[in-house]
Order: sequence, then C-alpha cells, then structure tokens
Amino acid sequence: MGYRIQVDFDLCESNAICMQIAPEVFEVRDDDFLYILNEEPGEDLKAQVEEAAQRCPKQAIAIAEG
Repeated sequence: MGYRIQVDFDLCESNAICMQIAPEVFEVRDDDFLYILNEEPGEDLKAQVEEAAQRCPKQAIAIAEG
C-alpha cells in the first residue's frame, strides 16, 4: 500500500523546513515556491515525509494513504 503527498499551496509559505527534512521529496527553488519532486515516494522515505508534515508551521502537507 503506497501513499501520496498533498500540499495545500494556499497555506504553504515555502519556508523550506520540509526540504531540510526530506530533500529527495521537497524543493524550494529560487522563485520561492515549493515543488514536490516525488508525489509518491517509497516507504523508505515515509518517516521523513511524516516528520515534514508534522513540522510544517502551516500544516500545509498531508499524506493520503492508498
């Protein structure tokens, strides 16, 4: 069973905390916007993605199972 990352870009402030935790998945570029590099990362990155979602100051990151 996989999972998918969802970001509410209206809430996201592109503060790059998620990128620091999971740089394989999240990237804030020079345009100051967050990009999801992999919307369906493997189980090996799930702990990092969960931490990024928990530590997001605006709670803009969600994980959808399945």
